Amino acid sequence: MTRAASRPRIRRVYDPPGSGDGVRVLVDRLWPRGLSKTDAHVDEWPKSLTPSTGLRRWYHAAEGDAYEEFRRRYEAELARPEAAEALDRLRDLARKGPLTLLTASREPDRGHAAVLAELLKG
Repeated sequence: MTRAASRPRIRRVYDPPGSGDGVRVLVDRLWPRGLSKTDAHVDEWPKSLTPSTGLRRWYHAAEGDAYEEFRRRYEAELARPEAAEALDRLRDLARKGPLTLLTASREPDRGHAAVLAELLKG
């Protein structure tokens, strides 16, 4: 019997690891500035799940509330075979136990980590 996936936690990668984090997955394309790989305690870094450079730049430059359009474009990118495979891997991890998505974003609930968490919640 397969366990239903619970919604992954979203945390800033700069925050200290928590005892309930489970598998810690960095979901940013670039390594966070000023953070050593040892201090980050990252278990996985699937770059194929990260928004493309073009999409990331578009979203940061967008005026007004562009989140829904960003979400639509990002979900289209996640449909690519390599990204879809990585997303399936995270779904498997989420079914097995706690999963924490890590991002350097100052607003993790209004970016790609939130989109991933929603898609992973099962």
